[in-house]
Amino acid sequence: MAKKTIDQVDVAGKTVLMRVDFNVPLDDGGQITDDRRIRMALPSIQSVISRGGKLVLISHLGRPKGDAGDSKYSLAPVAKRLGELLEQDVAFASDTVGQEAQEKAGGLSDGQVAVLENLRFNAGEKAGDESFAEKLAALADIYCNDAFGTCHRKDASMFAVPKAMGDKPKVVGHLVGKEIEYLSGAIENPQRPFVAILGGAKVSDKIKVIENLLNICDYVLIGGAMAYTFALAKGGSVGKSLVEKDYVGLAETLISGGGDKLRLPVDTHCGDDFSSDCNKQVVDAGKIPDGWEGLDIGPKTAQQYADIIASAKTVVWNGPMGVFEMSPFDEGTKRVAQAVADSDATSIIGGGDSAAAVDQLGFADQVSHVSTGGGASLAMLEGQRFAAVDILDDQD
Repeated sequence: MAKKTIDQVDVAGKTVLMRVDFNVPLDDGGQITDDRRIRMALPSIQSVISRGGKLVLISHLGRPKGDAGDSKYSLAPVAKRLGELLEQDVAFASDTVGQEAQEKAGGLSDGQVAVLENLRFNAGEKAGDESFAEKLAALADIYCNDAFGTCHRKDASMFAVPKAMGDKPKVVGHLVGKEIEYLSGAIENPQRPFVAILGGAKVSDKIKVIENLLNICDYVLIGGAMAYTFALAKGGSVGKSLVEKDYVGLAETLISGGGDKLRLPVDTHCGDDFSSDCNKQVVDAGKIPDGWEGLDIGPKTAQQYADIIASAKTVVWNGPMGVFEMSPFDEGTKRVAQAVADSDATSIIGGGDSAAAVDQLGFADQVSHVSTGGGASLAMLEGQRFAAVDILDDQD
């Protein structure tokens, strides 16, 4: 699955159309509250402009209704912030494929950068429209995909644009290259023991992941609220815990098919209210009293999981063990995170809440890789192939 990277193509004097993920959070005043996604794109951006390439950046931001009237989703603040980070002027086009976009892209000198307006202001983006894609493709000599978070989608900028580029170079940026290296590498050729840790609220979100990982992992450790659906499947009492009753039958199937590989919590930290100052108790799994809800794995479970993680050579983690935003129900996630950080394993943290938890708890620098795309990393762990990646040039 190894793909040719932006570093491996000659960009001098050429225009590169780079799909990035600048879907940053903005406050009500249109100010960026977290510029991490912009900063993470800088290595790929610098690779182009430092070698005399001309760079046109395209991205979506938020979920506008498909017209330019939704100005709160404009990429103008992103272009401004990127200019500050690069310490150079960054041109901004107020359209995507119109006259201004063509003029800004065509007017770049070597080493200069332009940002086009939000792709989703054009309905052709989500529709995968070929004529929209052809207009974007016509702006450049080289296409680069550095937006892993949308690699599992077939939006125009992800699939139809590289398709429309024809024989022109179509490569990955640093972020996408690293995601493929870690995630597909873990799935296709893991060092063993291979341990997967899966948490989060819903079994329904993780069914295909659990099924796929049970086939290739040595252990799959379950935490988070989805553990209570499994507890219900085993005939346990879950009080007022969050469960998906429609998936109890499926949980039973996973339990019977998972055998010794599938590890479920043996105890639960629960409270009588969803708050830090509620009454608390630790009970055996499946013995949550009426009026109480499970909010974290218990200490015995955390220790068992930590012991399994300690011997692992590859760890994939997607989803927190409990309500990690709320002390003391962050203890299970913290204990597991510490075990992952302390292990010698190649450790891959799936995006979304897992990445936020590892970052919040201060372990981000102690793991091998933190994914930039929650949905995309889940899809890859399910074993899905990405058309948006397959269409790109393979390594020679």
